[in-house]
Amino acid sequence: MKLIGPVPTTADTAQPAAGTAWGVTAVKADVSIFDGTDVIVAVLDTGIAQAHPAFTGVTIVEKDFTGEGNGDKYGHGTHCAGTVFGRDVNGTRIGVARGVNKALIGKVLGASGGGSDAIVRAINWVIEEGANVISMSLGIDFPGFVKKLIDEGMAAEMATTMALEGYRQNILLFERLASLIRAREAFGETTVIVAAAGNESQRDENADFEIACSPPAVSEGLISVAALGQSGTGFVVAPFSNKNVIVSGPGVGIRSAKATGGLVSMSGTSMATPHVAGVAALWMQQLAQNGPVPGSLLKAKLVASGVQAGITGTFDVADIGSGMVQAP
Repeated sequence: MKLIGPVPTTADTAQPAAGTAWGVTAVKADVSIFDGTDVIVAVLDTGIAQAHPAFTGVTIVEKDFTGEGNGDKYGHGTHCAGTVFGRDVNGTRIGVARGVNKALIGKVLGASGGGSDAIVRAINWVIEEGANVISMSLGIDFPGFVKKLIDEGMAAEMATTMALEGYRQNILLFERLASLIRAREAFGETTVIVAAAGNESQRDENADFEIACSPPAVSEGLISVAALGQSGTGFVVAPFSNKNVIVSGPGVGIRSAKATGGLVSMSGTSMATPHVAGVAALWMQQLAQNGPVPGSLLKAKLVASGVQAGITGTFDVADIGSGMVQAP
């Protein structure tokens, strides 16, 4: 497993110096009466810069699965966490569910990437700690994995075979984890996993250059997320966003917390995923008003909230799933 790194983009001119980040508005979190209060969210990523003002008032529980220690040397996890539950920074709203008061931060990616074993241990940990929503912006870059093995001197046939085996086993692994989570619904537990589809497509180079959703997001039982960008008054599928997804979220020019302080813009399905996780937290809060919430119901409500209105350009349902998720 590796970080689904941000995609280099041109300078962000769409973000105001203050106000509301466009992604928060796009998912209608800015007009929702819900804020994620009492919903426990987990972010499995590169860690978090816990002292950032965006996380003031949030009880953050950290656990390192990399051996590097807590904290965030890379900024990716901090940025994702800020989108899920960050408080306003210098007058700018960045968080979708800014009422979340407890967050579990599993550091599963370090300098050498991360192994599936560490991610599985982290998922088990956050489940035991009561996580309702798990956000994961990580995955396998299959074409990149094959190229890496070939560059290391392996024959193309063997490199492809090894990569396929890793791909297959990871899908099975995460599907079994999803089955475990579904089984726990019988005991009144609610958990959904939201995962990034990957950034390997190159539609800007060739309209047909579309890569399928990567593991673990492609595994049955997980909610895979594509990235949308702004286009005039509407939205467009990001050229890098992988296809065969379940839902979509804002993923281009996303302003959120910077590990060293302040805000920074990033793009990728990594950025779309925490928007969807934040909306899932809002739906969890809304549904919990009427009693225990089965994870299958939470997932169904989240997926059904997706809308295709306003999405322009050439796309099909495989590119966007049910569409841009919407807050209750």
